[in-house]
Amino acid sequence: MSNGKIMAEYIWLDGRKPTAKLRSKTKVINGPVRKLDDIPMWGFDGSSTEQATGHFSDCMLKPVYYVQDPINKGDNILVMCEVLNADGTPHVTNNRHILAAVAEKYQDQEPWFGIEQEYTLYDKNKPLGWPDNGYPRPQGPYYCGVGFGEVFGRPLVEAHLKACLDAGLAISGTNAEVMLGQWEFQVGTAGPLEVSDQLWIARWLLLRLGEDYGAYPKFDPKPMKGDWNGAGGHTNFSTRPMRETGGIEVIKQTCEKLGQFRNQHMRVYGAGNDERLWGGHETMSYKDFKYGISDRGASIRIPMDTANKGRGYLEDRRPAANLDPYQICTALIETTCGEGFNPDNYGWGNFDPSK
Repeated sequence: MSNGKIMAEYIWLDGRKPTAKLRSKTKVINGPVRKLDDIPMWGFDGSSTEQATGHFSDCMLKPVYYVQDPINKGDNILVMCEVLNADGTPHVTNNRHILAAVAEKYQDQEPWFGIEQEYTLYDKNKPLGWPDNGYPRPQGPYYCGVGFGEVFGRPLVEAHLKACLDAGLAISGTNAEVMLGQWEFQVGTAGPLEVSDQLWIARWLLLRLGEDYGAYPKFDPKPMKGDWNGAGGHTNFSTRPMRETGGIEVIKQTCEKLGQFRNQHMRVYGAGNDERLWGGHETMSYKDFKYGISDRGASIRIPMDTANKGRGYLEDRRPAANLDPYQICTALIETTCGEGFNPDNYGWGNFDPSK
């Protein structure tokens, strides 16, 4: 832009329950931006995002992470923000500041994450490629499929992958998933705050590009009832002791501990996740818990390569596609590195698996 002005797209999470939605708006600022402090605080009407009442509606946006804007290019940027109250304190919907405190407390453990984001592309009220009436052929040919009739939405998926790469996100791949119209991309490996911020920005890019391609992603854990795969957010996780020689024993101990706190974790692993975790389609029922080597039907999978090397990471297969990464990372770090995770400490929890 002329006169040293650039566009900064401020992105934040609203107060919608049980699953927050992304919001954003554009601010023209002086550029180029070289560091986070170059991006000013901003505000918005919280009464329109379920984060305030009309008679006292001002909320603040605190920039916490930014990347180059791959859509508008140039010096323009995308800015991930925390939501603050008018007095500068964290808003009740601000889960990021909780993860920031937990990550700092256990930084010596060097937790790393990689998140596999599944989603379903929709055209109006049905998944892409589905007939207007009835159902497509049964699942089988669609996973990593190639060819007309096997996959739908590839132009959007490839545009999204390129945009994530151009933005400098740690996206590591993408593929068509088991149900027709369903896809996945992966973000990581990265630290807890970085992987979470990048996942939200990657989701924003997918939603934004969908406007241009006439399709939109749904992160519903069970988008289609019946004998169709759900959509997950499998989370790969490790700490430094897990990655060191002999770390397999630490991984097994961590799995045992995750089993002890399975109900607490399930409360923040995504609204509607109980419909996805029923024991079929490579899932373990949310009512049960087990871990195993190379077992995709387990709650926690220990990859074969990790077992062979005796060190590495675990894959928590329980998080749903609509996961909040700030909550997931908090839960895994607190249970692994601390005394355990209690969602009541933060007012979290959209599902009670004990009932």
